[in-house]
Amino acid sequence: MAIRVRAEAFTYVAHALGVVAAVMVLVWCIHFRGGLAFHSQTNKNLIFNIHPVLMLIGFIIIGGEAIIAYKAIPGRKEVKKVIHLVLHAIALIVGIVGIYAAFKYHNESNIANLYSFHSWLGIGTICLYGIQWVYGFLVFFFPGGPQTLRSESLPWHVVFGLFVYILALSTAVLGFLEKLTFLQSSGLAKYGPEAFLVNFTSIVTILFGAFIVLTAISSPPGVTDDFNYSAIYNTNISWRCVLLEFKSLLICPN
Repeated sequence: MAIRVRAEAFTYVAHALGVVAAVMVLVWCIHFRGGLAFHSQTNKNLIFNIHPVLMLIGFIIIGGEAIIAYKAIPGRKEVKKVIHLVLHAIALIVGIVGIYAAFKYHNESNIANLYSFHSWLGIGTICLYGIQWVYGFLVFFFPGGPQTLRSESLPWHVVFGLFVYILALSTAVLGFLEKLTFLQSSGLAKYGPEAFLVNFTSIVTILFGAFIVLTAISSPPGVTDDFNYSAIYNTNISWRCVLLEFKSLLICPN
């Protein structure tokens, strides 16, 4: 069901929170962690610092802006669709580079890869994000699927996209927690300014994601748009019927 609040009210807050989150992660990685570098012979941590910066600014913030492009940007639907597609592509590419930075840091520091739940969830999320983008490109942009396929796919595309974005938010927060735990186990003050900055960055990230989702599911009364997230509630999908069908399969399998 739509939230009957104008989406613009949420977009302004989302934009502001995105700027705040970006500034906070840059302050953390540059001021507290020493800077950013793809190559460093003396301080490999500079390589790792690229990871949280790119994942938050690129994958979470730009990806979030892509989601709300239909609600935040005035203009024709076709233009909004292109912006939506391009921003998601940028988020995906930046996210891949951010993951590469983490692998590069691990490899050059003789640290095992893919041993934590954060890393598992991150790889899974970036793969799902890529699948979502490729499917959206082929079905809704070029070459474009039949109208029936597009109409039936859109609600699922919307729901799955929000699901993947929530996974990305969860992965980011887990990453902040994991890194802060490592730092504190190495002597970082638990109540020091850096620890507080990382924790508040996580909070701002969660709030940013919340307003992205609120923007996506909100719509002015009486306004529908075949290309935007109104598909999440303007759909013929009956979740009750889906659940009943699933239950019948469990009780009376063929």
